[in-house]
Amino acid sequence: MCCFRVAEKFISINGEGPRAGELAVFLRFCGCNLNCEYCDTRWANTADVKYELATTEELVAYVKSTGIKNVTLTGGEPLLQADIARLIELLGAVGAEVEIETNGSVPLKDIIALSPRPAVTADYKLPSSGMEKYMLTENFSYLTLQDAVKFVVGDKCDLLRAEEIINGYELINRCRVYFSPVFGTIKPVEIVEFMKERKLNGVRLQLQLHKIIWNPDMRGV
Repeated sequence: MCCFRVAEKFISINGEGPRAGELAVFLRFCGCNLNCEYCDTRWANTADVKYELATTEELVAYVKSTGIKNVTLTGGEPLLQADIARLIELLGAVGAEVEIETNGSVPLKDIIALSPRPAVTADYKLPSSGMEKYMLTENFSYLTLQDAVKFVVGDKCDLLRAEEIINGYELINRCRVYFSPVFGTIKPVEIVEFMKERKLNGVRLQLQLHKIIWNPDMRGV
């Protein structure tokens, strides 16, 4: 029997992505293959993190018990979980609308082929993250307008690199595209001015709602 290491599970609003502001059930899994400089969930990836072991069936039962339709699978990196495909399929079978928050370094081909198909919000790690070399740009070819690419921006160099990726892979025509500032590092107005200067039609600035509503370091929100 496969068990997931679940760092936390809770109900809140989606703080970012296409369903920002909507209620969702969050399942946060332990472990990540990257180590971004600005990571705000590093605690979930440490060797001594406290977690609960839960089977696929237990997680589906929990989601059903909440009465909430949207389910966000996050981490860490949820696509590293051994039985994640089966979990997604069973959640879909009970009427859940699944969104996966993935770090952009794990292949999406098999996940996109699932039925019902989950929505994907994929990060593209920019230079300030220290993790750009791990990005799989071939994932872009599997994205549709129900999906999103999120660029977490720390400085002007990040903005310039994001523009290069957006144009080079024609992301505006493929999926939704978001700029999100590294919290407390770059002012949102700087991103807006860059968008205006570069005529970045179709790109959306998105602030992390959960860090505005609650204490930025609070968990379970």
